[in-house]
Amino acid sequence: MDGTTGQDGDIGTRRRLPPRERREQIVAEAVRFFAEVGLDGNTRQLAKRLGVTQSLLFKYFATKEDLLEAVYERVYLGRLSADWPTRMADRSTPLRTRLLEFYTEYSGLIFEHDWMRIFMFSGLAGAALNHRYLEHLSETILTPVLAETAALATTDKQPTMEDIWNLHGGIVYIGIRKHIYGLPTPDCPDAAIANAIDKYLSYFDIGYGKDASPHMSRPDRPDDGPPAPGD
Repeated sequence: MDGTTGQDGDIGTRRRLPPRERREQIVAEAVRFFAEVGLDGNTRQLAKRLGVTQSLLFKYFATKEDLLEAVYERVYLGRLSADWPTRMADRSTPLRTRLLEFYTEYSGLIFEHDWMRIFMFSGLAGAALNHRYLEHLSETILTPVLAETAALATTDKQPTMEDIWNLHGGIVYIGIRKHIYGLPTPDCPDAAIANAIDKYLSYFDIGYGKDASPHMSRPDRPDDGPPAPGD
C-alpha cells in the first residue's frame, strides 16, 4: 500500500490515529517545523514531513493561521503557570526569592531550541504572536514586578518598566546566545540569573530578606541604572 492514501489522510503505511492523537501529532511537528524553517514554511511541506495529505491538515486546522494559533498556545501560553501573578505579589516571601523562583522556572521552559527560534522568526516576520505574548507577559509578570519593586525600594530612584525589561531581557539573552547565535553559555544558568537579580535589587537598595546567605556579598550598585541586556 505504499504511496496510497488511507481514510485518515495517511500516505503510505502510517497507522490511522484517533482525532485527538492526530491533532497532537500535527501541533508537535508544526512546532518543530516552524522553528526550523520559519513562519513562511507552507502546510504542504509540513504535511509531507508528517506523511499525511495536506487536506488532512485542513481537516484539523481550517487555515494556516489556525495552525499557528495552536503553535502559539503550545509554545507561549502553556509556558506560564497561571498562579504566577499571585505568587509574584506575595510579600510574605522576599522579592529575591520570588524572582529567583520565577526565572529559574521560566528559563527552564524557554531556554530551548524550538521556543527561541519560533520567537525570533515571529518577531522578524512582524507576526502578532510575539506582540500578544509580550503583552501577556507584561500584564501577568512584569507589571507585578514593577509594583513590588516600587513598594520595596529604599532609595529615591523610581523603577520604570524599562528597568524591568532590562532585567528580563538580560536573562532571556542567555537563551538567545545559545539557540540563535550558537555562542557558549553556562551549562547551568542559575548563577548568572541570580547575579542579574542581585544587581537589579541592589540598584534599588532592596534587601535580600531572610533567604539571603549571611556571607552573600551585595554587588556594587552602578550609578547609571540596572544592567542592560547582555551586560
